[in-house]
Amino acid sequence: MRRLFWTALGLGAGATAAVLVSRWMRRTTQAVAPANVAREAGRTVSDFVELVRQALSEGRAGMAEKEAEIRASLE
Repeated sequence: MRRLFWTALGLGAGATAAVLVSRWMRRTTQAVAPANVAREAGRTVSDFVELVRQALSEGRAGMAEKEAEIRASLE
């Protein structure tokens, strides 16, 4: 009876582990699929471009402000 119990427990644990590992592998495989990796890279690049665009805009605004101060001091 003990052997049957431990055999059933081992089979149940093995089956559960197999299901969990297969689900994990499926999710991991989908996450690193070329289409998903390309999509994430595109988002990263577009976020970077937006940050650069904002920095340039703030820099231009600062330059215009400083130029106005200099022009005002020369007059």
